[in-house]
Amino acid sequence: MLRRLAFATAIALAAVVAAPAFAQDTAATAPAANEQTPAQIVQGIADQLATAIEGHRDELKRDKEKLIAIIDDVFLPHFDIDYASILVLGRHAREATPAQRERFAKAFYNSITHRYAEGLLNYTRGQVKVLPFHGDLNDKRTVVRTQVVLDDGKLVSIDYAFRKSRSGDWKAYDVIIEGISYVTNYRNQVDAEIRKVGIEQLITNLETQGEKALDTMDKDSKDAK
Repeated sequence: MLRRLAFATAIALAAVVAAPAFAQDTAATAPAANEQTPAQIVQGIADQLATAIEGHRDELKRDKEKLIAIIDDVFLPHFDIDYASILVLGRHAREATPAQRERFAKAFYNSITHRYAEGLLNYTRGQVKVLPFHGDLNDKRTVVRTQVVLDDGKLVSIDYAFRKSRSGDWKAYDVIIEGISYVTNYRNQVDAEIRKVGIEQLITNLETQGEKALDTMDKDSKDAK
């Protein structure tokens, strides 16, 4: 079960991963970012992800930093990291200085990326199905619903929350896996860790320990239950 959820999380947190060098034909015909609906973004990236991975798994498995670079190149433009990190910090965002919020956003994103990147190497074309959108597209926020087909045939529901940026393009800021929000889950863990060690120490831990700092938060959260 944990393996399945880890894979689903990898797909979810890299919903907008692609490698331009491996998917030039797709990119050439894709609408400009600010002309795409959120559903088009998710569907297009699902296709691009398969193109990026197919034929390169062994290479990317040997070179994790190259896999991370692929994520950075294409994931960042479509994900509102600053807004997501403020939501994760919750009330502590008001207590943090602008510099601390910036450091947290960068360190948290890097930690999450390194933690789940290798899970993407198991992804194959067609595993993500974007469900039909019903209703009117809100001009500021919306949710794209998808299903991910796991290796054993089971389906995992993954929803992507999008908001429109000031520049007019849509950016994801939260993913909800089987009803569990990425933002809410980590907000609770971050809140507990800040109460324990303080916001500056938490940021330092993320900067110096990366995914190990996330493992510590997970363990502390489970121990507290």
